[in-house]
Amino acid sequence: MSIRTTTRAVLGGRLRSASGLLAGFATTSAAHLGALLTDTPALRHATKPALMPLLAAHSVVSATAAGRRAPKLLAPALLASAGGDVLLQLGSDPAFLAGMGSFAAAHVCYVTMFVGQGALTDRRRTLVVAAAYATAWASMVALLWPDLGDLRIPVAGYSLLLASTAVTSAGLGVRAGLGGALFLLSDTLIATKLANWRQLRGHEFWIMATYILAQYLLATGALRAAAAQEDQQNQQDEQDQQDEQQDQKPRDTTTVLPDGTA
Repeated sequence: MSIRTTTRAVLGGRLRSASGLLAGFATTSAAHLGALLTDTPALRHATKPALMPLLAAHSVVSATAAGRRAPKLLAPALLASAGGDVLLQLGSDPAFLAGMGSFAAAHVCYVTMFVGQGALTDRRRTLVVAAAYATAWASMVALLWPDLGDLRIPVAGYSLLLASTAVTSAGLGVRAGLGGALFLLSDTLIATKLANWRQLRGHEFWIMATYILAQYLLATGALRAAAAQEDQQNQQDEQDQQDEQQDQKPRDTTTVLPDGTA
């Protein structure tokens, strides 16, 4: 078997693995959302911890199958989110705070990753987006503050990190930006529940539906940005190599005299 045939076989296997993991993520997501709609606690508790690990595995494998590397902080962000998912299911106040801390770690990973991918390059756009999200954050905290009790400071601090993810994700394009906005919406719905506000019909369903879609959009948006950044770097490297080769070419220093002799 030739090297080319072997390479194609390996890449084909990775592509199938990536597709299988994505199908697993989609199926698990559908099962979890169905469990919320049908009030099936056993299925809900069984599927939620598997969501983000499946998405993390898909992200890494799909990038590898394309001959690229997934951003280093993407898997940690998704796995920290998985930790938060598990802790929030436990139901106790200490577990809830620990879960919030786990999600805070995920947002630190996201913000760091997005900034490294050039999310703040367009300063004017960043300022406009930041101003919009700062207004939304301040309004949300002000409205929820009287009803949050002992959770006021933790919620305010965590939501600031969440808004930072939304701002930086917007710098990578529409896909990642929509993911950041949906993550903010999902956690705002959680905050209204903590404040004992009137709940939407199917409140838990909408929390998880927006959360799952948000994570998928953030992950795939980060992968696209990483691919574009890698392509740009490769083009720059090729250009630098061509320029270097051009500089190394011997130059014709022959002088032609007026009578035509050299």
